[in-house]
Amino acid sequence: MKAVLFDFSGTLFRVESAHAWLRAVLRQRGTALPEPEVDDFARRLERAGALPGGAPPRHLPEHLVRQWAERDTSTALHRAAYTGLAREVRLPDEGLYDALYDRHMTPAAWHPYPDAAEVLRGLRERGVRVGVVSNIGWDLRPVFRAHGLDALVDAYTLSYEHGVQKPDPRLFRAACAALGRDPRDALMVGDDRRADGGAADVGCAVRFVDHLPVAERPEGLRPVLTLVDRAR
Repeated sequence: MKAVLFDFSGTLFRVESAHAWLRAVLRQRGTALPEPEVDDFARRLERAGALPGGAPPRHLPEHLVRQWAERDTSTALHRAAYTGLAREVRLPDEGLYDALYDRHMTPAAWHPYPDAAEVLRGLRERGVRVGVVSNIGWDLRPVFRAHGLDALVDAYTLSYEHGVQKPDPRLFRAACAALGRDPRDALMVGDDRRADGGAADVGCAVRFVDHLPVAERPEGLRPVLTLVDRAR
């Protein structure tokens, strides 16, 4: 095994909770609301699926079906889909919708899983190339830099930069090509059976992890090192 591809959200990093997300934006804008209202808005935003990287919408409004299906193919569709879902909740300040979207793209909104650095470093020590292949509508590289993980990644393959999203085999082929490795010599690690499982169609081995809060998944990535060692 000469390369490992990792998904981003739910695999290497986890986004903050909807409550923390909303509270951070309210503080930034100097908007004070009673705590019961904050809790209620956060729960409703979460149910709407408005937090990228969070829970999917429980109900997808008809007017957002196209944006949702293609959201990770462009920055415009990604913003339209998620701000559209947020607008299903009537917030007290119109400016909050874009501010919430902007917040989720900041490094502070993301937390690496406890074993992410250890596993990425272990792969580097073994001479295994590392790629990040993500369905996303914005540049996540600053998140990796801010958390000290960028030096452990050899290449990023982001859906919005290619105009295609997982499970499209073209994205996995592009990810392997960026690493200079044959897909048959690569392992894809992700949390989405459908999206990340598409790597199998180009010959990659696939391993899934559970999309859990950071504190609840301290060692979900460590088996990757064992798999790599066995395959060498």
